[in-house]
Amino acid sequence: MVRAAVLPAVGAPLEITDIELPEPGPGQVRVRLAAAGVCHSDLSLTDGTMRLPVPAVLGHEGAGTVLSVGEGVTHVAPGDGVVLNWAPSCGRCHHCGLGEVWLCASALTGAGAIHARTADGTRLHPGLNVAAFAEETVVAANCVLPVPDSIPLTDAALLGCAVLTGYGAVHHSARVRSGESVVVFGVGGVGLAVLQSARIAGASTIVAVDVSPEKEELARAAGATDYLVSCATTAKDVRKLTGGHGADVAVECVGRAVTIRTAWESTRRGGRTTVVGIGGKDQHVTFNALELFHWGRTLSGCVYGNCDPVRDLPVLAGHVRAGRLDLGSLVTERIALEGIPAAFDTMLAGRGGRALIVF
Repeated sequence: MVRAAVLPAVGAPLEITDIELPEPGPGQVRVRLAAAGVCHSDLSLTDGTMRLPVPAVLGHEGAGTVLSVGEGVTHVAPGDGVVLNWAPSCGRCHHCGLGEVWLCASALTGAGAIHARTADGTRLHPGLNVAAFAEETVVAANCVLPVPDSIPLTDAALLGCAVLTGYGAVHHSARVRSGESVVVFGVGGVGLAVLQSARIAGASTIVAVDVSPEKEELARAAGATDYLVSCATTAKDVRKLTGGHGADVAVECVGRAVTIRTAWESTRRGGRTTVVGIGGKDQHVTFNALELFHWGRTLSGCVYGNCDPVRDLPVLAGHVRAGRLDLGSLVTERIALEGIPAAFDTMLAGRGGRALIVF
């Protein structure tokens, strides 16, 4: 039996309780978690914005140590440090064949499996495949990747979602070039990773936008050259900071219609907007046909940073080792499992960066 954070139903409060995990079967790995990040996607599962089977053990951004492996697992062994990969690619579907592994049609099929049971026998699903909000988890072998050398496990947890997403949004989706200007909407865990990645890409002007004035210090430490508190004139204010033209690139990390629209308006003619935030079905963004023609801007979605974790984790590790990427600075709070509900409240209130569960 291990302690875990269980979502009994959509809209219900989380329950911190004991669950019974099976031993790993063929092609599975058992992992003792060292740390897990509290991501907005977990919150999106609790309120039904993202629909996956429940009851479920939440958590998808984590790292830990392999305890045991099932038959056929050869790429990791007991004692190895691993990063959890919540969206493994199958390598066989149409998108994988195109090299778009982040759009794999089978990436979340594991979320429908039976992961564990509560003490009374209730069957539980793994919320986003890996069930990282628990002292231990059992996952498919393709859901674990070796931790790059010299990266502490607690820091490595952030690589599994926030950093891959933020780095990929800049380097793979928006494809920021040296000297370009970037505006980032939302300074949470992912937004901070975007800011650091924009700095790594060589962006000249990096504007951070958030509803909270208290996040300015965090944003500037991550690489922001300017900071704006979101208001009705944000798009105009961004244009003033970028020579009157608007930013070359906007990255939206909030997932709200008004923020997406503002991000788009903040870019120059021919600018590029990448949407990372996960919004609800009720969030409708509207454009008229003439402005689409006139501005010539590009608006694109971004899933998991358009990343291939197998390819990108070693690249990120290189940036960490060189001092260009500071994983620890994304974390503004270290908590226990019992602190997750309060971390959700903090997230909803727009405070802080990443909350990290340390086991």
